[in-house]
Amino acid sequence: RSQFPTRFNQHFKMKFSLIALSGVVATASAFAPASSFTGSTVQHREASDSALSMKYKVAVVGGGPSGACAAEIFAQEKNIDTVLFERKLDNAKPCGGAIPLCMVGEFNLPETVVDRKVRQMNLVSPTGVEVNIGETLQPDEYIGMCRREILDGYLRERAFEFGAECVNGLVTSIDLPKGHKTSEEPYTLNYMEYQEGSSVGVPKKMQVDVIVGADGANSRVAKAMDAGQYNFAIAFQERIKIPDEKMAFYEEMAEMYVGDDVSPDFYGWVFPKYDHVGVGTGTVVNRPAIKQYQKAIRDRAGDKIAGGKIIKVEAHPIPEHYRPRRVQGRIALVGDAAGYVTKCSGEGIYFAAKSGRMAAEEIVSLMKNGSRLPTQAEIENSYIAKYDRAYGPTYTVLDILQKVFYVNNGAREAFVELCNSKYVQQVTFDSYLYKRVQGNNPLDDLKLLGETVGCLIRGYANAKPDQEFSNPVESQKRI
Repeated sequence: RSQFPTRFNQHFKMKFSLIALSGVVATASAFAPASSFTGSTVQHREASDSALSMKYKVAVVGGGPSGACAAEIFAQEKNIDTVLFERKLDNAKPCGGAIPLCMVGEFNLPETVVDRKVRQMNLVSPTGVEVNIGETLQPDEYIGMCRREILDGYLRERAFEFGAECVNGLVTSIDLPKGHKTSEEPYTLNYMEYQEGSSVGVPKKMQVDVIVGADGANSRVAKAMDAGQYNFAIAFQERIKIPDEKMAFYEEMAEMYVGDDVSPDFYGWVFPKYDHVGVGTGTVVNRPAIKQYQKAIRDRAGDKIAGGKIIKVEAHPIPEHYRPRRVQGRIALVGDAAGYVTKCSGEGIYFAAKSGRMAAEEIVSLMKNGSRLPTQAEIENSYIAKYDRAYGPTYTVLDILQKVFYVNNGAREAFVELCNSKYVQQVTFDSYLYKRVQGNNPLDDLKLLGETVGCLIRGYANAKPDQEFSNPVESQKRI
């Protein structure tokens, strides 16, 4: 898986407070990028009877949280035809599955989509030091743990109930007319449509007026619009069914393990689901060794998951930063396709859903009851500018935190020790659960700065050396 603007320097001032749970920093205002498009205005249809009888068509490509939330908004505008493309309607995307509490209320999610309500997090350092956090949570506060096949399916069905048309198909390419930035020439989607019970798709075409690319890190929409490439992590996860007596430990508990044995630049996790645990890790800098790191996280979890049966193995790329271009003409990217995953924590579900909803709301508003098409500049100055103002500082500060605390075992030891601070826990949980900063206490911030320095000194003194690795070629790969 709720934002209140403050100034960027307030976020930076609190950066050392936002580290527990890998610190999900709350939203704030940021500098909005200027539009990269200065072309002429689109020539719109005149309001004739024949024109009014023709609806503009919006295609949402991808049926995860970003696409489903976008389609839901478009479908509520009855003067717009909305089509949602999803390649695999029973898809179980590889994902840790954590969502903040605010997402449950903001997106009106039922209890049935939340498998577990995590109220404690066990952090384990490279040397095995454990810190249990969660004492600052109120009885009704929790981190939701979801299976993506359940969450995504619910959000898609809601979009369909509002009137979005479902196409079970894979968009393979998009034909962009030369004048699509300055005219109303439609786009042509080339796709394979799948029928129930058949794995062979039927090639088809569809003309649409607006496209929202919500098709993940390997986005074909992004490729078609020349959105540029980004660096990426590989996330690897095994779903492991463990005995009931061991599952009881994870009733309201999740675990995070840090150390260069489980990841040289991220963390390993054990997250509880409905009747199993998700055990995984991820890395950007040494992707070829992901299976080695996966074995290490299983070994670190040890007896807690002993006797378990692996019921599913999953792997998926995760973006490390924004795409160079998120809007081209009347095509806009959202979710992973746009690069909306935070550093340090790896959170993406909430930002996917939020970006999909935000993009759709702005485009619907610009279309004025389906009477006109938006320009690239208008989409950039509304959706992109508002998203960056709200969440830009979050991505920046979490990038800084990852570079401070995930660089070596000494910093990781300091990270875990700092999580003993109740102030760190309070501010971080509030920031993550509600996407807003609370507890801005200058005196406590100053004290925490001193504690941070002390923890780093002790961490570097006691930590084991990091293992060396070389990955000069594959590390340059981008998608």
